[in-house]
Amino acid sequence: MSRLPLALLFVGLLAGTTACKETETASLPPPVELSIEAVGHYCQMHVLDHPGPKGQIFLGDMEAPLWFPSVRDTIAFTRLPEESRRIRAIYVNDMGTAKNWDRPEDGTWVEARSAWYVIGSRRTGGMGVLETVPFADKAAAERFMTENGGNIVRFDAIPDSYVLG
Repeated sequence: MSRLPLALLFVGLLAGTTACKETETASLPPPVELSIEAVGHYCQMHVLDHPGPKGQIFLGDMEAPLWFPSVRDTIAFTRLPEESRRIRAIYVNDMGTAKNWDRPEDGTWVEARSAWYVIGSRRTGGMGVLETVPFADKAAAERFMTENGGNIVRFDAIPDSYVLG
């Protein structure tokens, strides 16, 4: 086989792989804005009744997300062995753009795996426990940490003991 057809084969395979990744990203469901009908997956309470950042998870082919009154509970769902692994998307409130801690506004969602998190701060979340506070922008997380204490970590570096303990 000459080098030219081999090179074309490689470029074709690379383009196919890139197209698959773009299709996966494009197929993510968009975040849903909170409404009075949103009920917490674990507590079965109205999510809007709880202060602080919240979360939503889309599973498999479900059209509606599972709701969580805290980001801590949202992340805990992803760590519990008995919960579904068919997660299509996870969104949490970006507290760097939210103006109201108690009720983050519409349009403040960020994809959870791309966010920066402040853990161990003085702020409590929806269930009255220390919160895992998400930010789309690392500089916003650093400002929050300076004012409220804690440490900055990425999604995969959040200790299981912090969200499950």
